[in-house]
Amino acid sequence: MQLDTPGRPLREARLEDPTPGPGEIVARVRACGVCRTDLHLVDGELPDPKLPLTPGHQIVADVVELGDGAGRFNRGDRIGVPWLGWTDGTCRYCRTGRENLCDRARFTGYQLDGGYAELVRADERYCLALPEGYPDLQAAPLLCAGLIGYRALRMTADAERLGLYGFGASAHIICQVARHQGRRVFALTRPGDAETQAFARELGAEWAGDVPTGPPEELDAAIIFAPVGELVPAALRAMAKGGSVVCAGIHMSDIPAFPYEILWGERSVRSVANLTRADGEEFLSIAPQVPVRTEVTEYPLTGANDALDELRNGRFRGAAVLVI
Repeated sequence: MQLDTPGRPLREARLEDPTPGPGEIVARVRACGVCRTDLHLVDGELPDPKLPLTPGHQIVADVVELGDGAGRFNRGDRIGVPWLGWTDGTCRYCRTGRENLCDRARFTGYQLDGGYAELVRADERYCLALPEGYPDLQAAPLLCAGLIGYRALRMTADAERLGLYGFGASAHIICQVARHQGRRVFALTRPGDAETQAFARELGAEWAGDVPTGPPEELDAAIIFAPVGELVPAALRAMAKGGSVVCAGIHMSDIPAFPYEILWGERSVRSVANLTRADGEEFLSIAPQVPVRTEVTEYPLTGANDALDELRNGRFRGAAVLVI
């Protein structure tokens, strides 16, 4: 499935099979998660995508071909192909363990063709070994919803009272990890979304309610997963002194002006950008220990536009996954 023009639906396309370059692999896609970032790309909210583009960066696939010098994986190995697809390895960010901020980075399903396809080509250095025990559908959301969510969770340090604003694919995974770590989780959703609030409580949230109502007590940290700028001042108002608000999305609507008094008291607002390979390896080793359970809604590859539309309108809980 290809994106030719942002703002228009994906189209079916027949392409030549990819050939691996040096250090690359070609893998046969088994499943690919549908991420809100894919939706931002299709809707034209992210700048300068490669066009035409095959989206998708939560890819579960079997290695079928190795390029010259590739040796991390063997043919037949099941791997994950995540958002971070390449970095230069030489810039000040890469040299200091911050490859997620590399100015020349290339991302799967953005500058590199992704997993809404039968085959995908990838640099083997950025692929991840997947934990056993996760079927393809359940493994796919771990590769972005889980990885980016985990990086955001780490940004909250040792916060005990954690608010999750927006309870979709990432939050439903990170709620479980946070509870495993002994944190208290408060889930905040759109007004009247009783079904999602019940889902949050099923996964360990001790309280779930509407954003305008706010949590029943102060929070030590919050992660904003919904791409809604108005949630930043709402989260700050719920924050105890010294608390942090972490914005976990790649795109967010404008943050409205807010009074300094809700930031004062050493509260902070910060963003999370992308992920590192170390994030991926650490989270994928932790997920089976929790154990993280992913709830998915399955779509055929040809139903990618339907999956994106239902994500746009919040019509399913958990994550959407394309099955190839």
